[in-house]
Amino acid sequence: MTRTAWQEVPRSQLDRFATIALSEAPELAQTILHAIRRDYPYLHLVEDESGEPLALVGIRRAIEGFVDNLTSGAHPRVPPEMFQEFGRGEGLEGRSLDSLQAIYRFGVRLTWRRLAEIGQQVDIPAPAMYELAESGFEYLDGLVEQSVRGYAEAAARRASERLRLQRQLIEMLLMEHRVESTRTLAERAARIGWELPETIAVGVLIRPAREAVAPAVGQGILLEMESEQPRIVIPDPDTAGRAEILRRATAGWSGAIGPAVPLAAAATSLRWAETAVQLIKKDLLPQGEVLHCTERVEELVLLPAQELIDASARRCLAPLDGLSPTQARRLAETLLAWIETPGGAPEVAARLGVHPQTARYRLRQIRELWGDAIDEPDQRFEMLLVLRAQRLRAAAFRVGSRSCRRTAGGSVTTGPRPG
Repeated sequence: MTRTAWQEVPRSQLDRFATIALSEAPELAQTILHAIRRDYPYLHLVEDESGEPLALVGIRRAIEGFVDNLTSGAHPRVPPEMFQEFGRGEGLEGRSLDSLQAIYRFGVRLTWRRLAEIGQQVDIPAPAMYELAESGFEYLDGLVEQSVRGYAEAAARRASERLRLQRQLIEMLLMEHRVESTRTLAERAARIGWELPETIAVGVLIRPAREAVAPAVGQGILLEMESEQPRIVIPDPDTAGRAEILRRATAGWSGAIGPAVPLAAAATSLRWAETAVQLIKKDLLPQGEVLHCTERVEELVLLPAQELIDASARRCLAPLDGLSPTQARRLAETLLAWIETPGGAPEVAARLGVHPQTARYRLRQIRELWGDAIDEPDQRFEMLLVLRAQRLRAAAFRVGSRSCRRTAGGSVTTGPRPG
């Protein structure tokens, strides 16, 4: 194997070079640190237990390690722990590595300048010094690499800690009977750089797949992905443009966002979002989008009360029991149209899409079946609730039946279950 120019330097010259360089390492480190402080006055220097700046220790060790390895014939090796710690410190402080890398280049440049002078002093040939310069740049790359490792570790730790604090804040916000004061909440929020809003909306999401990437909801919106059903906290939800940002971010997801409420009532918004998600899972509300509860008031009020509605239907719609299913359905539709329409047979006919004479005939049947009870306001209101709930369930069932799932071979399987 061809020997390098540095390896051809006589041992006596290498020893003289190393002796001078190592003896000057502490002073050179001080000079470099002084220059760094002058050119980077904002730099915060951490001290060790003895009060000595860690940066000074790192510079001295870097110089000594570089010289020792070169004169012993070994490849220059970066002391990893010290420079990983420097990178880790930048990461924990939330700064970038740009300044640290600039400082490394600055320090290597000053070190090389002095080592070149020592090389001339002990008559080391120019080709060997060129190789020394190349080793210095390679050494610089190693310093940066170790710092990047520490920085990445610290960044991951910061992200993990922020997620932990954010999860705790969300849990506090969503407690039904919260005991923490607003001041305590504000202090918790400040730890993650979140300002308490006046109003809030809470959403619940359904994962499109187990490995689904978290929605990029943007700054200020809190997202908790650890739960089986991720939760989202939206501050001041009526802010202009926020609804559109959420719509884009949650494209492909299913779920619901509760109504905007005062901060202290966040649990109420969550409860409505959870109610909507349960209806989505039962195919009573559409999937494939994140719904807003305030746009689904009728469904959210009527559909969860299915047992109560059914019990009421058995009583207030009892006159239909003796009819065939088709007759009962047509009269129920006509009854609902009549209650909803401020008019007579022509208006009911237009609403149903039937001939006015057909509407008159059905209305006479309704009058015969219910008698004067049909004119009672409370009775009419109860019928309205029952019939609308039935219409909603029927519509959901029809939509579900049309969205039958196709197998890989193209055959059609049974559709979603009816509500």
